[in-house]
Amino acid sequence: MKITGIKTFVCDVYRTNWVIVKVMTDEGIHGVGEATLEHRELAVEAAVRELERYLIGKDPHRIEQFWSENHRDAYWRGGPVLTTALSGVEMALWDIKGKALGVPVYQLLGGKVRDSIPCYANAWFSGSRTPEDFAMKAAKTVKLGYKALKWDPFGSAYLSLTSEAFSLAMDCVAAVRDAVGPGVQLLVEGHGRFDVPTAVRLGHALEKFDITWFEEPLPPGDLDGLAEVKRRINIPVAAGERLYTRWDFRELLAKRAADYLQPDLSHTGGILELRKIAAMAECHFLPVCPHNPIGAITNAATLQIAACTPNFHMLETMSNDVDYRHTLTTETVGFADGMMTIPDRPGLGIDIVEEALLAHPYQPHNLRHYNGDLTMIRPEGAGGWYGKADGPAKA
Repeated sequence: MKITGIKTFVCDVYRTNWVIVKVMTDEGIHGVGEATLEHRELAVEAAVRELERYLIGKDPHRIEQFWSENHRDAYWRGGPVLTTALSGVEMALWDIKGKALGVPVYQLLGGKVRDSIPCYANAWFSGSRTPEDFAMKAAKTVKLGYKALKWDPFGSAYLSLTSEAFSLAMDCVAAVRDAVGPGVQLLVEGHGRFDVPTAVRLGHALEKFDITWFEEPLPPGDLDGLAEVKRRINIPVAAGERLYTRWDFRELLAKRAADYLQPDLSHTGGILELRKIAAMAECHFLPVCPHNPIGAITNAATLQIAACTPNFHMLETMSNDVDYRHTLTTETVGFADGMMTIPDRPGLGIDIVEEALLAHPYQPHNLRHYNGDLTMIRPEGAGGWYGKADGPAKA
């Protein structure tokens, strides 16, 4: 079997654009992957196209060779554009291998250790502005079966918080905790916003709400600072969505800078790279909870890793999405009682609908984190995208 070409699709989904990769072979088997890098989608699409010349005529089964040689030959190693492009192509190669052998990807990585994985909800808060808004939507989301909720209550803050903004954020957390009760996990997202003293003050203030973790309290780039915050607060710290490859995570682990590791499959280098990071974390008795707020292909591939990775702890899911998500792929996902079922279909267990992807062409979207519109991540009418495992996903 030889690779004959790569196609890319950049599909607008309101908050960002999915970057989908399709790798084709001379035996008629193709694989799909996702290389979505939010707000820099065209840069990644160009990087994927540059990888194509290294792949034409090559054996798609030689995944380790593809990754190591292309990481080496990029020369300017690391960084999100290269590793996201590698991730998308690498996912597609695993999809080809699984389809060719007639087995799910997890069977090629050691087989299952579980049949389903606990999920936490993101995006449930879409459109919320006040503590009352967040509380109402949190209660509705818990009724859907979620047992864990994540959100950023910090408005447009960066580095520090005014007294008013600090109080409003704590009021928001308190309102959500009161709305869902003590049995639901709350995960507070920092989005890399704060300086060390503000992060420490927030960490202490959040203690009384029984927070599962405080995510990315500091901007990326200072793991020593993150380790200091972790030492000075009494709630767990989660980090890693803006780290790339095992070498970045080696430093995170060496500094003991996080309690939960959050590599993003779309950005960190691919399925095998995430497995290597998880194995490193396992040696430190740390759980991995992959960052997973993007698209259908990444979700499907991350489920394959969840199936076979012992220290995979919890999966991020977007509880709602654009109303046409179910038209873009053949995605079918079973979700009930806070758990997402791991499918048993060959490869990644998903394919794309090219015409539907092309019907929603690229649209530029800018980061909303610091302009006061962070929660406006879904259009009016967005709904749940998951359905029963034996039927199509429903909007």
